Amino acid sequence: MNTWNAYRRLLQLLPEPPTDVGTITATSSDGCTVTLLSGEQTQVRGRGSIGDPVYIKDGVIQGPAPVLQTVEIEV
Repeated sequence: MNTWNAYRRLLQLLPEPPTDVGTITATSSDGCTVTLLSGEQTQVRGRGSIGDPVYIKDGVIQGPAPVLQTVEIEV
């Protein structure tokens, strides 16, 4: 069995990092500060403008997120 194929199979078993949604709150030369929907702030790589909603995966801005209204449902 090829070891490269075994490594690929192992990688397929590992979960992918989650995709988060947040709003850019500050920019710098090496990235942005993003506030997630949970209220947590995180430093990410990528560019954008303050106030832009973005998708984040593994510490990198993946692209723009749509501006949608939030609805809270009690269960």
